[in-house]
Amino acid sequence: MTIRVSKALLLFALGFYYTLVVFNNTNDYNSNLTFVRHVLLMDTTYPGNHGMWRAIHAPAVPWLFFGSIVIWEIITGTLCWWAGFRLMRNLRSSAATFNAAKKLGVIALTLSLLMWLTAFLTVGNEWFLMWQSKQWSGESGADHMFAIAGIILLYLVTPDVEGQA
Repeated sequence: MTIRVSKALLLFALGFYYTLVVFNNTNDYNSNLTFVRHVLLMDTTYPGNHGMWRAIHAPAVPWLFFGSIVIWEIITGTLCWWAGFRLMRNLRSSAATFNAAKKLGVIALTLSLLMWLTAFLTVGNEWFLMWQSKQWSGESGADHMFAIAGIILLYLVTPDVEGQA
């Protein structure tokens, strides 16, 4: 039962993380929008780099990027909370039933991984060369969150068996 509870608690913890992220992104949206704007403008990347043609100067585009990220975070966080509650409801179920209840958690964690890998590490970091900016790089945070979500996913999908701790 301990392992089952720990899997649910990790989903709750990630759901709580996303709750705070959405709170911060909506409460202080201008700071976060400014981050997205600078990444898209590429205005703090290395001078003279040959990737500057990728920069986006249209004022509406940062709003679209930022809005998409916040919606993605809301969905992911909601699914993490929901998946945690689903696991808690099935704590005393058979191993097969508990394993089947993990499906929503797998979806939530996959969405989390896709956000960090696609939106931040691929689009932001590689396409818009965010890694070149000393001031506007979210690479380290994205790396950490990708690793955390990945580890939780690997732990979650480990099959539960009857009689386990």
